[in-house]
Amino acid sequence: MMLRAEPAAGRSQFHESARAQVAGAATYVDDIPEIRGTLYAAPILSSVAHGRLLGVNCSAALAMPGVRDVILASDIPGDPMLAAFAHDEPVFAQHTVQHVGQVIGVVVADSVMQARRAARKVVCDIEPLPAILSVDDALAAQSYVLPPVFVKRGDAAGALARAAHSVSGELEVGGQEHFYLEGQVAYVVPQEQNQWLVYSSTQHPGEVQHWVSHALGLDNHAVRVECRRMGGGFGGKETQAGHMAVWSAIAAHKLKRPVKLRLDRDDDFMITGKRHPFAYEYTVGFDDTGRITGLKLMMAANCGFSADLSGPVADRAVFHADNAYFLQDVEIASYRLKTNTQSNTAFRGFGGPQGVIVIEAILGDIARTLGLDALDVRKRNLYSDELAAPSTSSGRTGQEKPVRAEPVEAKRRNVTHYQMKVEDNILEPLLSKLELTAQYRRRQEAISTWNKGSPVIKRGIAITPVKFGISFTATLFNQAGALVHVYTDGSVQVNHGGTEMGQGLNTKVAQIVADELGVAFAQVLATASDTSKIPNASATAASAGTDLNARAAQYAARNVRDNLAQFVAGLDHCGAGAVRFEGGEVITPDNTRPFTEVVKLAYANRIQLWSDGFYRTPKIHYDKTTLTGRPFYYFAYGAACSEVAIDTLTGESRVLKVDILHDVGTSINPAIDIGQIEGGFVQGMGWLTTEQLVWNDKGVLSTHAPSTYKIPATGDVPEHFRIELWPEPNREDNVFGSKAVGEPPFMLAISVFEALKDAIASARPARVQLDAPATAENVLKALKP
Repeated sequence: MMLRAEPAAGRSQFHESARAQVAGAATYVDDIPEIRGTLYAAPILSSVAHGRLLGVNCSAALAMPGVRDVILASDIPGDPMLAAFAHDEPVFAQHTVQHVGQVIGVVVADSVMQARRAARKVVCDIEPLPAILSVDDALAAQSYVLPPVFVKRGDAAGALARAAHSVSGELEVGGQEHFYLEGQVAYVVPQEQNQWLVYSSTQHPGEVQHWVSHALGLDNHAVRVECRRMGGGFGGKETQAGHMAVWSAIAAHKLKRPVKLRLDRDDDFMITGKRHPFAYEYTVGFDDTGRITGLKLMMAANCGFSADLSGPVADRAVFHADNAYFLQDVEIASYRLKTNTQSNTAFRGFGGPQGVIVIEAILGDIARTLGLDALDVRKRNLYSDELAAPSTSSGRTGQEKPVRAEPVEAKRRNVTHYQMKVEDNILEPLLSKLELTAQYRRRQEAISTWNKGSPVIKRGIAITPVKFGISFTATLFNQAGALVHVYTDGSVQVNHGGTEMGQGLNTKVAQIVADELGVAFAQVLATASDTSKIPNASATAASAGTDLNARAAQYAARNVRDNLAQFVAGLDHCGAGAVRFEGGEVITPDNTRPFTEVVKLAYANRIQLWSDGFYRTPKIHYDKTTLTGRPFYYFAYGAACSEVAIDTLTGESRVLKVDILHDVGTSINPAIDIGQIEGGFVQGMGWLTTEQLVWNDKGVLSTHAPSTYKIPATGDVPEHFRIELWPEPNREDNVFGSKAVGEPPFMLAISVFEALKDAIASARPARVQLDAPATAENVLKALKP
């Protein structure tokens, strides 16, 4: 049946899995029907933060009903180290343990609960060693997972010496648990001739394929990884989903049986990495108007026991330490610290939030020091085309002193400290529009009046912007492939290298393909990510999933369309460029045919009805040794106005109102984009207000369950929560004129943190020292004289 084909992109189409998800019919890894003989694995965890592993006694576990085996490092057929970038993390702990919760091995049994109970019966003989558990201790010990990085532009020391005013300060920002609804899970099924099928809840099937083949000592082609969908990822399944797959695969290899491993929530907390906690020290110089004239900034990232993705995370924090503001004379020192805790990993924003929050805190300090409005100070420091003073720059080096200093053209205030020109700047008009639509000045006056008459409940308000670079900073990952198949009934199937984690990637890709072929959205089906279809695909991360995969799918669909256009042009004796595909029809100057009829005719004439598509992001380049270049294709912008209230007696706080103006370019799917903005903001709000990770002095994560770790709930979302999209297409040639939307909204929640400091300042006008998250305890601490 031919469907009426309205344009698909630019409209709020239903998420392609929405009905199945609401009905409970959407399949996740743990829902896949299990093959006869499937066994279940459970992890054996270290109870010591740092120590020598002297032995493992498995006898009690092996004697329990249903237990088939205990798998340890000695059972690994391939490399005992994971195929991670730094090659510094063992598959299973071997001679030492590096954190409480490190996996020493797995117990395999006939049922999930038999495996979990038996894992607790394994006795590990561990001789404790001194553990580094804090940023301060790691800095003192010079304990690094990767060498420090130093970035410099101009003469920060000289600028600070000449500054009319200066302020020094410190800030600590905690980590964050991903708390995906679907926990970490993998199911590994042996195939014929030493081949393996891996079902993995992963943002990066290609990396899982590489890790599993590496651990099994096989070529990549022997391992196929499939992921239909995830129940959330947020970065936590970019690398660390690979652990589950590797552990399951080693067990399946030894026992010659399918093996599934699904972590329960407590073990997930204890094993997997979090958002990187950061500590900062800064000195900033500024003039009477609040404009920054010099900045020295130290950023210390708690990376945990291994490098994982800490290098690029910390690099992106350096890249985003400017956020929306021009830094003329600046020095940044970035330390990547090794501690005896979980290995921290990617999390929505990927270091960007940790960079943005510190410069926003600095600008808030400047405003309060001068008695100026914080929004005015922020606007004073925005990137612009205004002339700048001459500057010098030096690159990154692992040494204490930069290795080079050379003139850099920064004639105007539109060049970042990593030498990328800001060409698509909409910061000032976007901020000014939000200032008006949110009625910021009027509300500010009303809040001031309220605070004068309210000794206990104080209110605060803040507007903060976001400028977020879009692309993988590792240039090689900015590529994607796709396949589009048109079947003889006119239905279309698209497969690409991205993964669906609830963000609507498959929906947007299907919309783009539908419009490229001029067919109805319902005629296009997006299928599971599969390494046997699209090889070497990059992770679905860096907010680039749609940019990369939708463009690749568009190119694949265009190839099929061009084949059909040439065929029809031959029938109607016209140029292929005169053939149009729209409304479910193929139109030439002389004829209009249904798309389905054209497809059948083309097949009968042996015309290719499928094609691949490939896309590589243009313009980008980046020198890792100097931390300079154009790492981003474009910037996504946004701003949020948040109003809060605090109870000065208890430290409790509430977000009262939120107004957001966000730039998604020309939206492919406004409903999905607004949903991403809402979700990103609320998740960021949780990071900065309630989500507190606490380790005790033994290195045990005390907040390892929903009972002790508070993510935002529906009651935390303000009743006044308004979102407006900026009405301008992407100025770069991106798919449909759109912009990425996954990560940038997360940082809009920094407006909540700054509004809380505004409320605190109304109760005690002196300098505000508030660390994140702004729990009731931290708010009370900040209120103390």
